[in-house]
Amino acid sequence: MHRILLIDDDLNLGPPLATYFQRFDLQLEHATRPSEGLARLRAGGFDAAILDVMLPEMDGFELCRLIRKDSAIPIVMLTARGDVMDRVVGLELGADHYLPKPFEPRELVACLQTVLRRVKPGNGRAAVLSAAPVLSFDGLVIDTARRSVQRQGEELELTGTEYELLVLLAQEPGRVFSRDDILNHIRGHEADLYTRAVDIVVSRLRKKLEPLDCIKTLRNAGYSLALRRATP
Repeated sequence: MHRILLIDDDLNLGPPLATYFQRFDLQLEHATRPSEGLARLRAGGFDAAILDVMLPEMDGFELCRLIRKDSAIPIVMLTARGDVMDRVVGLELGADHYLPKPFEPRELVACLQTVLRRVKPGNGRAAVLSAAPVLSFDGLVIDTARRSVQRQGEELELTGTEYELLVLLAQEPGRVFSRDDILNHIRGHEADLYTRAVDIVVSRLRKKLEPLDCIKTLRNAGYSLALRRATP
């Protein structure tokens, strides 16, 4: 059973959601303050986190930033302010999905199932790579069986979305993937189809891959991986 941590100061939100989540084999726990939530996440054992934006002590964006310093755990953000800039900020800080309030519990469950599938070993996409579980390039090694990435010998901490993007590009180095191609792959048909989301994820991944300069932008076309495969 997946353990999910909800960080939201609404005392009345956690109990009914926890009951509902049990139908889907999800165990929901509730923290009402960011400091409590951070402590529990750092203690380990959680598979995903749900963050409200409007919180005491600090807002959900700052909380997301702090979590991303230590962890690549999937993050779904909730907010009563559903405008696009809030979504952009959340994605820039490393959130995997964004859901405006009020929301239907089933919609939240669907978001969680989507992000959890992306980090679960043995999912459909990983199976496609089973014939070549290790993708090796000059300075970059992607082990799809372990879902690990090494840049110049150093292991990287990538979010589920960043990892899926990198694997997509690495499967066909040199091929140009459009933004729609990328959105359809990393978020499925539930994606919010706005191009800034892809640009943000690409920007985050580029920074983590530095000093490798391997993701190329082709104006009005998309992105490609520009690395040579390592020789055996």
